[in-house]
Order: sequence, then C-alpha cells, then structure tokens
Amino acid sequence: MAETRDKPVLLITGAGGMAGKNLMAHPDIGMWQCLTPTSRDLDLRDKRAVSAYLEDTRPDAVVHCAGVVGGIQANMAEPMRFLAANSEMGINIVQGCVDAGISTLINLASSCMYPKALGHGLSEDKILSGALEPTNEGYAIAKVVTMRMCEFAMRENPDLNYKTLIPCNLYGKWDKFDPKHSHLVPAIIHKVHEAMRTGASQIEVWGDGTARREFMYAGDLADAIVRALSVPAALPDSLNIGLGHDHTINEYYQIVAQVIGWQGEFIHDLSRPVGMKQKLLDVSQQNEWGWSPRTSLEDGIRATYEFYLKEEK
Repeated sequence: MAETRDKPVLLITGAGGMAGKNLMAHPDIGMWQCLTPTSRDLDLRDKRAVSAYLEDTRPDAVVHCAGVVGGIQANMAEPMRFLAANSEMGINIVQGCVDAGISTLINLASSCMYPKALGHGLSEDKILSGALEPTNEGYAIAKVVTMRMCEFAMRENPDLNYKTLIPCNLYGKWDKFDPKHSHLVPAIIHKVHEAMRTGASQIEVWGDGTARREFMYAGDLADAIVRALSVPAALPDSLNIGLGHDHTINEYYQIVAQVIGWQGEFIHDLSRPVGMKQKLLDVSQQNEWGWSPRTSLEDGIRATYEFYLKEEK
C-alpha cells in the first residue's frame, strides 16, 4: 500500500455480515478508506495469512466484526465449531495487530458472555463471575477469549487502544432470515410474513413467551462503532452497547405482527428450550460516554421488514 494516504485506513473484518454492512452504510464511514476483505480473500483462521495481510496493508485501525454466528438451534447443534472458529479468528486478529504495530482495534463481543444466572444488571465487571448459558457456551467462550486478548495486549503495551464493545442482541438490515440460522427478531419477521402470505391463522412460539430480550437496531451499533473509532482512548476497556430496557418474546411477536398486519393467534410449545429468562445490559458506562441508540423498536422492525421484502423478491 502506498505511504501517502488521503484518508486513514480502516480494516473491517466481517464486512459482509450484518454488523459490517451496517457499518459500511453509516453516513460518516466515508472519512475512512475501508478495507473489506471477504473470507475468500482472507481466512481469519489462518494465522500466517492474517499476519501477512496486516503487515502488508498497515491499517490505522481495525474493527473486528467477523464471526461464525447463529441462533439457539445452531449453537446447540455445533458448539465445537462456534468455539474453535471464533477463538481462532479473535486470537489471530489481536496478535496480528500487535505484531503489525496497529494502535487501535475495536473488537465486537456479545452479551452472551455474561453469566446465565444474572438476568439483569449486566455490568461489564460481571463477566466471568458465573457459569455461562449452555445453549451458546461455545460462542461465548470464544468472545471472552478475544476480549481478554485485547485487555492483555493493553496491559503489555499501555499505548494500545484495543477496546471491546459488547452489544446486546441485534437485528436490522442485512440480517439472516433463514430459520436455520436466524436470531429471534428476524426469525419472527419471517414466520409472521409466511403466516400472512399463506393465510395461516396460528404461529407457534417456543416456550411461554415470557423470557425477556434486549434487541437493538444494527444501524445504531454502527453509530456507536463510528464514535468509538473517533475517540478510542476515551473508551473503557469494555463497554456495553444497548438499550437499557427489554421486551418479552411475546411482545416481539405482537409488535412484528402489528407492523406486518397479521391478526392471527400465537400458540406456545412449552417443550421447547428458551435459553436465559432475561439478559439485560447495564448501560451506565454507555450513558457516561454520552451515547444512546436512536431507533425505536417499531421503526427498526419496519425498516427491517422493508429490507426483508426487497430480499425476498
């Protein structure tokens, strides 16, 4: 890469995923010259390839969005794959950045790193204070490993800004709507749309629907990342990014049905797993940082459904 740069260079891993695409769509991302290699261009599980890429391109900053992700069914079926692949990616990126002398790394983690027994009041100091939720333990352990790598790198070199953002559950444009791979909100959008399309009068909900979840529009996460890149030294080592309030699964179904216009009945399958009863982030540090998400649940679901309809055509 040429030494003269008109703009600072930003490497975005996982730029083809939901978080990465929403980041690329942010109105202020144009201040950066973005590198967005696909998994075919750069296998993040290959330590030598990652090191060589970073040495060659020398980005000014890195945002690590890449990961093998999936819903509760996928995590339960393949915990080894979620643990191994995500650990390898995280370790290789952090070590590669250290070796290449890159001073700024924004690492995206997950609220699944929090102990299953807490439910609410999930403040950053509670990570590793208890057992993880078994339905996505493999993925969670990998995210903890990468976060710790960032912390250890800064401990060894205080001049580094290797900060971890811990978003709550996400939904939005470029989400995965296939039931085999989707999370709660996109899965509900797909189910309700199909019920509307086929004229079905009932939709099955796993469990009793009273479990609570915090879902944020992915465009808001992109906004937090852009701000973090502008002032990385001002961030704590790890920072929750979320709403600070949640909804029941039943409420998500009801709001999606209202947005789409489906008026059928929800029935509950009590034999199905539901995961943690509640998982609500403490956003005290986020509030001190002076940032909060701007998209309401109704507006976010409406925008996501419009995107889904375009993708279906």
